[in-house]
Amino acid sequence: MTSHAAYRRRVVAILLAPALFVLIAVTAGPLLYLLVTSFTPLDLTRPDSFRFSGFDNYRELLRDDRFWNSVGVQFRLSAATVLAQLVLGLGLALLLNRPLPFREALRTGFMVPMVLPPIIVAIIWKIWFTPLLTPLNVLTVPLGIVQPSWLTEPALALGTIVLADVWEWTPFTTLILLAALQMMPDEPLEAARVDGASPWQQFLWIILPLLRPALMAAGLFRLIDSFKAFPLIFVMTGGGPGVATEPTNYYAYTQAFNQTFIGYSSAMIVVMLMVTMALSALILGLPGLQRDAD
Repeated sequence: MTSHAAYRRRVVAILLAPALFVLIAVTAGPLLYLLVTSFTPLDLTRPDSFRFSGFDNYRELLRDDRFWNSVGVQFRLSAATVLAQLVLGLGLALLLNRPLPFREALRTGFMVPMVLPPIIVAIIWKIWFTPLLTPLNVLTVPLGIVQPSWLTEPALALGTIVLADVWEWTPFTTLILLAALQMMPDEPLEAARVDGASPWQQFLWIILPLLRPALMAAGLFRLIDSFKAFPLIFVMTGGGPGVATEPTNYYAYTQAFNQTFIGYSSAMIVVMLMVTMALSALILGLPGLQRDAD
């Protein structure tokens, strides 16, 4: 029996080896190249620039005002989108968990934005926010209301990105929280109703604590994905007006492919990766989360 089990393990290892090799090659390889490049002044216009320069790129980041502006933009974008998606996702999950007419059709409809390609989502919302093209003119023109320059006004442009991202990814948090609601035990709620607890008290003291692990998981996934809102920004605003909607990943893109500063761009991406990992560890280590997960 032992020899048969060992034989099966060897066969499984042999069959999985090619896929494992490819997985390592397409993840660890680029990551290692990114890390090495971040310590060089690599410039595509200077082939001899691939040489070790220490922490020069990272020191330059500390003095780069545009980089710090991109950090601020990323913080505002992530905070607004994650918070809005959790709140709206929770509300929709509670709604869809109730016995509503056409509930299955509603659930399917809410999932549509999430499965659309990000470029398509960006084009849809760019049309909505372009004054001469937007269907909103049907409502505003008869009222004499002039459409503002949504995508070219610094005070409004980032809000348009937030709205598009919330529309696209709120179904994701809804799906996670709805699944958690459907797996929730009925006994605590029944006991609370027998004791005379109001619906608000049931939500605040029973439903919300039981949903905490799901809320944290959804928030963590969306926080990580909020650092990848590149397609929306690329299509809708191009980082503008000025640098009003230029988060760190978009600034890194312009440095790499517009200015050809590959080494400097790599340093920015390494910093982003470290910050994302630190935030993920912080969320996973919040008091009570590990106990709830267990």
